[in-house]
Amino acid sequence: MQRHLKFKPLPFSALCIALFLSSTFFSFWASAQTVSPVIVEATGKISGKFELTNDTLTPMAVVLEPKSFDLSPDGTGLFRPLDAGIHLELSNTSFILQPKESYYVFYKASADTIPAWFTVYAVFESIQKSPGLKVRIMLPHTVYLYQKKPLGRDAIQVTQAVYDKQRDKIVCDLKNTSQSLIRTQSVSATGKRELITSGGFPLLPNSPRHLEIDWKQKAPPDYVLLYFPHFDLKEPLSVQNK
Repeated sequence: MQRHLKFKPLPFSALCIALFLSSTFFSFWASAQTVSPVIVEATGKISGKFELTNDTLTPMAVVLEPKSFDLSPDGTGLFRPLDAGIHLELSNTSFILQPKESYYVFYKASADTIPAWFTVYAVFESIQKSPGLKVRIMLPHTVYLYQKKPLGRDAIQVTQAVYDKQRDKIVCDLKNTSQSLIRTQSVSATGKRELITSGGFPLLPNSPRHLEIDWKQKAPPDYVLLYFPHFDLKEPLSVQNK
């Protein structure tokens, strides 16, 4: 029997709160807890698991917070409570991770409407009481539930592909014009002898994406390549001097 999980979400400003912490101290804490895998993809519904690890010498309390999200054109996540149409069962929602301990969370997820997507944030907090700042680390496990029919290249519209010479940046605007979900696996830019590659990103239904990629080579790039699961898009780059 499926159930909706209801949580009181933390203010998003609680994400990686570390006021007045040195960058070295915060980097240690951020790298000492892990969630694996970070992204999972499935068709229709999923029965899955993810692993949480506490690599510190301090016991950590962990609370799981499911969230739905949208993406701004620059890829910033806009999070909210889990949509009512997404049905999620978690094997546990809060627990203690002892030092150097790992823990598996099992789950089942489906949705009234496909495609669908959501994130389960694992919120880590030390259970040791000490004066000073309280640090919370939020790490995501994101699930994408795809439609059965893969998206074709005719659904992706590239509206701009230029090399901004003054800023040394490649600027590319594209849009998913369909009701389906797709993920760009990677993006490459190529010049005469140079090649740079950046990571992939999701293109949500009827959503735009604005890309800016640094280009530090002397010669301008020739084109940008967008790699999708079942096709690639190659766009020549015009040079913009102003």
